[in-house]
Amino acid sequence: MKSSSAVALHEMGQSLWLDTISDGLITSGELARLVADGTIYGVTSNPTIFRSAIGGDQYGYPAAIARLATEGKSPEEIYDTLAIHDITRTADVLAPAYRQGTGRDGFVSLEVPPDLAHDTEATIAEAMRLWKTVARKNLLVKVPGTPAGITAVEALIAAGVSVNVTLIFSRAQYATIAQAFRRGIEKRLASGASLDGLHSVASVFVSRLDTAVDKEIDARVAEAAPAERAALASLRGSAAVANAFDVWEEYRDQFFGPSFGAMAEKGARPQWLLWASTGTKDPTYSDVKYVEELAGPDSINTAPRETIDAWLDHGKVEGNRLDPRIETARATRTAIAEAGISLEQHCAKLLDDGVASFARSFHDMMDTIRERSAALAPRR
Repeated sequence: MKSSSAVALHEMGQSLWLDTISDGLITSGELARLVADGTIYGVTSNPTIFRSAIGGDQYGYPAAIARLATEGKSPEEIYDTLAIHDITRTADVLAPAYRQGTGRDGFVSLEVPPDLAHDTEATIAEAMRLWKTVARKNLLVKVPGTPAGITAVEALIAAGVSVNVTLIFSRAQYATIAQAFRRGIEKRLASGASLDGLHSVASVFVSRLDTAVDKEIDARVAEAAPAERAALASLRGSAAVANAFDVWEEYRDQFFGPSFGAMAEKGARPQWLLWASTGTKDPTYSDVKYVEELAGPDSINTAPRETIDAWLDHGKVEGNRLDPRIETARATRTAIAEAGISLEQHCAKLLDDGVASFARSFHDMMDTIRERSAALAPRR
C-alpha cells in the first residue's frame, strides 16, 4: 500500500469511499487497484449512478441487456440482474477490507427503488429481498431518510439487515434516524439475537445545501442595500459545512456518550456518520472543499471519482477539522439565521427534491432498458 492523502485520512479515522459503480470499473481491475492502494475503503451507489452506468452504451451493459431480453426477462428483472451482479462483484473486491474489522471499511451500498420512499412495508420487503439475494455480509441496503423509511430502518435493524440511511440533510432528521437505529438494536437484543455482522451508516448530504442556500443569498444580495451586500455575500459556501457540524454534534451525543455505552458493551457499533454529496458543484470553490473541511475521526466520506483524484493530487490532512471548529460553525449558523435564511426549510425541500430526483433517474434508466428490450422483441 502506497502512502497518499487517502491513507493519511484513514489513519486519522475517516474512510474514503467511492461514490460510483460500473461494470468497466470492476472488470478493468481499476476498483481492485483503488482498494489495494488504500485509496478507497468502500463503494456507494444510487439510482443516478446506475442510470449513468446501465443506461449508457459503455461497458458490457448493452450486450447484457440484449442477452437478458432475449431470455424473456422483463425490464425490471433486467435491472435487478445487472445491479445485483455489479454489487456482488464489488462486495467481493471489498471483502478483505471488510474482514479487517474496522466497522467503517469494505462496504458497498444498494438502494431500494425510490418509488418506495413513502411506503414502509414495501421498503422493508424489498430491503429484505435484496439482503437475501446479494447474500454478502458487507452489503448495506440503502433506505431513504423519509418518515416511512425511518420506520423501516428500525424494523430492518431489528431483523439483522445492515442499512445505509440516505438523503439526510438536517440535525432534526438525523436525530430521528439515530434513534430508530438504536430502537432497532434494542429490539434485536431483547429478542436474544446476535449483533455480530450488523452495521449501519447515516449518509448526510452536504454540497446540495450550499447550492440551494447560495442561490438564495445571491438573490438577496441583488436586492440588498449596498451596506448589507458584503455581509450577505460572505455567507456563500458556508451553509453546508456549518449544517454538517450541527449533525456532527448530534452524532457525538448519540454514539460517543454515556447513553450508548450499554449497547456498545453488548456488541453494538455506532451508526457511522457518512458525508455524502461531497463533490464540489460551484467551480469557484476548492475541488476538495467538502473532503478537507469535513475531515475527522469515526466517520466516512463518499466522493465521486474526480473529487478523489483531486484529493490524491493536492488534498492535505491537517488533523481533526470537526471537533475543534464546532463553535465557529455555530456562529455561522447564527449569522445565516439572522440573515433570514432558514436552513431547516432548505433541508426539508432538499429531501423532497432528492427523492424526486432519484425517482426520475430510476425511471429514465428503466425507460432505456425497456426501449432496448422492445427493440429485440421480433428476434425472440
